[in-house]
Amino acid sequence: MENYIQAEDYELWMLIKDGPLIPKRIKEDSVAMVKKPEEFNSEDFKMMEKNAKVKKLLYFGLGPDEYTRISECESAKDIWDALQVAHGTNQVKQSRIELLKKNYELFEMGNRETIMDIYTRFTHITNELKSLGKTFSTEELVRKILRFLPRTWEA
Repeated sequence: MENYIQAEDYELWMLIKDGPLIPKRIKEDSVAMVKKPEEFNSEDFKMMEKNAKVKKLLYFGLGPDEYTRISECESAKDIWDALQVAHGTNQVKQSRIELLKKNYELFEMGNRETIMDIYTRFTHITNELKSLGKTFSTEELVRKILRFLPRTWEA
């Protein structure tokens, strides 16, 4: 996701890291105050469009389950922080790896599953493990697939 946003517009990535751009004006006593929408000029509107664009990219990059987790967030930074808490901490990551490794080790073909169904399910597990840093050689994956095929597939 980080690479996708950076490729789209690097300034958007900076908004995620540093927080939203907020139009401000300086009062006589050198105090910065947030502008009211009726005080915005064209540059302020461009800033606000950037804030909205980065939130849109994050929203559209997530599934419905993730959306409910972040729907109350005000800024892209808040969204990113919530996602990191849910997916990025070492403890969460380690727990997911352990669960996926267990699913991988106990993987077997269901009674009414087609080859495409099991291959899709198997690929989903191995891709998630790969995204979390656990990789397998092609030989390991092929051996694993051959082990869970039923006897009707033996030559």
